Amino acid sequence: MTTTVGQYLSARLGQIGLKHHFAVAGDFNLILLDELLAEGSTKQIYSCNELNCGYSAEGYGRANGAAAMVVTFSVGALSAMNAIGSAYAENVPVIIVSGAPNTNDHGSGHLLHHTLGNTNYGYQAEMMRHITCATEVIFSADNAPQQIDNAIRTALRERKPAYIEIPCNLANAACAAPGPVSSLLSEPAADPASLEAALEETGRFLYARDKVVLLVGSRMRASGVIDLLPALADRMGCAVTVMAAAKGFFPEDHPAYRGVYWGEVSSPGAQEIVEGADGILCLGPIFNDYATVGWRATLKPENTLLADLHGITVNGRVFEGFSIRQYLEALSARAPRRAGSAETPRQPLPTIAPAPRDARLTNDEMTRQINALVDGNTTLTAETGDSWFNAVRMDLPGGAKVESEMQWGSIGWSVPAALGGALAAPDRRHVLMVGDGSFQLTAQEVAQMVRYELPIIIFLVNNHGYVIEIKIHDGPYNYIKNWDYAGLIAAFNAEDGHGLGLRATTAGELAGAIEQAKANTRGPTLIECDLDRSDCTETLVKWGTKVAAANSRAPKVN
Repeated sequence: MTTTVGQYLSARLGQIGLKHHFAVAGDFNLILLDELLAEGSTKQIYSCNELNCGYSAEGYGRANGAAAMVVTFSVGALSAMNAIGSAYAENVPVIIVSGAPNTNDHGSGHLLHHTLGNTNYGYQAEMMRHITCATEVIFSADNAPQQIDNAIRTALRERKPAYIEIPCNLANAACAAPGPVSSLLSEPAADPASLEAALEETGRFLYARDKVVLLVGSRMRASGVIDLLPALADRMGCAVTVMAAAKGFFPEDHPAYRGVYWGEVSSPGAQEIVEGADGILCLGPIFNDYATVGWRATLKPENTLLADLHGITVNGRVFEGFSIRQYLEALSARAPRRAGSAETPRQPLPTIAPAPRDARLTNDEMTRQINALVDGNTTLTAETGDSWFNAVRMDLPGGAKVESEMQWGSIGWSVPAALGGALAAPDRRHVLMVGDGSFQLTAQEVAQMVRYELPIIIFLVNNHGYVIEIKIHDGPYNYIKNWDYAGLIAAFNAEDGHGLGLRATTAGELAGAIEQAKANTRGPTLIECDLDRSDCTETLVKWGTKVAAANSRAPKVN
């Protein structure tokens, strides 16, 4: 049996569980797009530009486990690289597929459009090698199946993006049909000796300690075993905290939950529990400058077990040869009970009193009303900035999810990422919190929410500038041209859209807008929340001061 290169790729994407792929057309990928449509395993979703395309795929991959996108050569793929950098940093397996010049043009001396003006056409793949776990440039239809499979398999195993380059004259070339997809989905078997040694050393670590705490980090999303964490906590009986980028990764209605650990800006009581523990099981953490509040929140290495996606470090020893899934599955069956940390009760989050309906809208009141909207079937996407801190201080019901981008931290990510997440999980309610400055980078993708009738509720925080940057380091570059954000929806709707644009300046107006948003099921609702520029969370101010201090350290003199 034979198929074409493009249809082989399409079949594989469907077999690994994708229902959609994202695309921006260009002359080097048009035949490939035709082949994907003809095979039909995944629906083709169009983006306004390649950066948004990549962010949409990244958001889709978070909710679905993997994603795919198709762009054209050079002018398309290079525009997408920021989003692929995000997928790499955030451990999301996005398959980026680029159309490419005709194979006959390589080495011919022909000068092509959409290139750097020379005849070396390998620069794009070379760039992609730095931000993908596998890079496959196809020059032969006969070799295409093996190369496509390698890229997809590696992305799924490494939880990183992979790159496939398909020349325009090979997309419809004949190749062998795909075999069983199990070869792509199967996880390598654990090395039994290494896993057993790791578990024995973990046991020695735990038995020597009384106050043990689980600290859940953002890489646990890529582990595939978030649902296993409550059972591990039940067995050990210990307290559980999450890092800020892992908000929602452990059910907050679980009796073991003790809040968000974020150094000096932690949830009430969480810093004392974590830093006062004599044993900390760090599961998939990322300890960067943001997570450590400018390197101020550090844990004692001798009291820390670090479990990453492909191995653990404990008692000064490193164990590899197994995945974090295999490790935690085994640990959940044999971990000792260590309930000392759970004796410290959870401290409640500060409550926000409802504001009078005619009161000027504040950041606190906006957060209170959004928190009330979030139920166990809600995914809350929080953009870089004060939206992080507002999400962290929310009290979430079990089942609620939070998505943020605290490692890459590229503003504008959230709008297309929320679109991708809504396509991947259409049965959930999708709520987006985004600041005005971030929104201006990727606002076009709201038009695609209108196009695909996605009922995303967008809280556009209009505080007239880059408030997070103002708190870190102020200057005239942090102030932007104001837009009529609510008014944009009419332009995006044009003659056939069902989006809704609303503006709230008081507590009552916001409450009314939320009710309208809940009733609007055929498109997005953008609620422009007009806030004073100085109105932000206290934790942002405190955190921003510490991060600014870390950024401004003087150079070391040797």
